[in-house]
Amino acid sequence: MIPRSRATGRAFAYQLFYRLPIPVRRRLVRLVVPKYIVGAVTLVRDTEAEGAGRLLLLRQPPGHSWTLPAGLLQRGERPIVGAARELFEESGIRLGTDRLRPATPNALVHDKGWVDMVFEAEVPASSTELTVDGAEVFEAAWHPLDDLPRLSRATANLLGQYGIGPMAGQVPPANPKA
Repeated sequence: MIPRSRATGRAFAYQLFYRLPIPVRRRLVRLVVPKYIVGAVTLVRDTEAEGAGRLLLLRQPPGHSWTLPAGLLQRGERPIVGAARELFEESGIRLGTDRLRPATPNALVHDKGWVDMVFEAEVPASSTELTVDGAEVFEAAWHPLDDLPRLSRATANLLGQYGIGPMAGQVPPANPKA
């Protein structure tokens, strides 16, 4: 139970807050609530792969490890649209949003103040041309899930959330069951 004096103070603060003009209230809320950077990530699997399957990975600067097609959302951009845009920009694979589906879990909140919206897609590798620009992405290639190359720490942790790669089973689930 909240002490009466504290409850009365909260009630007064709320009454005062709701009397403010909406633009002022919005600015106050933006000052107080946590801020997150939001990105979109796509797990692209090869539909023709046998065994454990294959995953599209990118080698980006500085080039020491491999990552997933991903990037930051533009202001006001829907996450699924951002995922499709980043996939095309980084790998040359153009998919409509109807070909992407939300992964489970769809949103991963990281400790450092960013959120990844994760989507999945399948394409046939033999008929999918990979195109990279050589600046943002050095190389795009299909890798067997049971023999992944050296992954960036962020990629290894993200894949671990989905039971893939060296961190599978080591990363606590994003939505632990209570």
